[in-house]
Amino acid sequence: MTINRRIWLTGALLVALLALLYWPPSARNDVAFATDAETLAKGEYLVSAGGCISCHRGAADETAFSGGLGLESDFGTFHVPNITPDAATGIGGWTAGEFLRAMKHGRSPGGGFYFPSFPWRAYGGLADEDVLAMGSWLMSLEPVSFQAPEHETPWWLLRPFMAGWNLLAGLYAVGEEEFASDLVARGAYLARNLGHCGECHTPRNSLGILLGSREFAGAELGEDTVEAIDAAALEEWTFDNFDLFLLIGLKPDGEFVGGDMNEVIEYNTSRLTDEDRDALAAFFTRHSGED
Repeated sequence: MTINRRIWLTGALLVALLALLYWPPSARNDVAFATDAETLAKGEYLVSAGGCISCHRGAADETAFSGGLGLESDFGTFHVPNITPDAATGIGGWTAGEFLRAMKHGRSPGGGFYFPSFPWRAYGGLADEDVLAMGSWLMSLEPVSFQAPEHETPWWLLRPFMAGWNLLAGLYAVGEEEFASDLVARGAYLARNLGHCGECHTPRNSLGILLGSREFAGAELGEDTVEAIDAAALEEWTFDNFDLFLLIGLKPDGEFVGGDMNEVIEYNTSRLTDEDRDALAAFFTRHSGED
């Protein structure tokens, strides 16, 4: 086999591999958005618990989910999209299957990758019924017509590259873990998936991939330093300390949290049920919460 033929075959295999990685999973057609009061109430709670308003709040109306906020990163500025049910500028034209695929696989209705500024790798661990409840509630909102600006990214940062990025990210992900109680397991679900705490509190490598081996060990976000919330950092925290922190932002030393965490407390953790705050406290302090 000549050198040119080997190069051609190697190139063809790489193209085929990338195409296979990029090929989107099919959007399910056996699911639908619900309109019953119970599902909508559940969806509203999950959207609140996930802190979605923190990024998707509108520029003109902070209670709307019309987007527009610019998220600064080492890879440019990512403008958060409109997730109200406006058909032209939001998600009003999406099917339930497309919403599920976007949340769990990071794919647009057309099949293309979203950039991971949308934390779809974290949401990938959510239960389908939870995702569909969230989508059902969002679809019940008043539509807002607002088109978010295009992302401001380097010329070389292309969406097809996310196929390879996603594969690499899987190699660094946190492995399977068994928990001491259902309470701790619920806390892990809230922290790692719905609340996606690691997106800010876990360090990344030069490709922006979360380092699962250093989960919650703190990170640098632009010029800001995000505090560690791993076992070492919380060694002196009790279950009750963490529970109170999630409710009002009070630290064990008597100081109140500052910075962006203020918004997380206001829009997210303070609105959790007592049971879910207990679950997060149990997960982060690895305490059963039962004694």
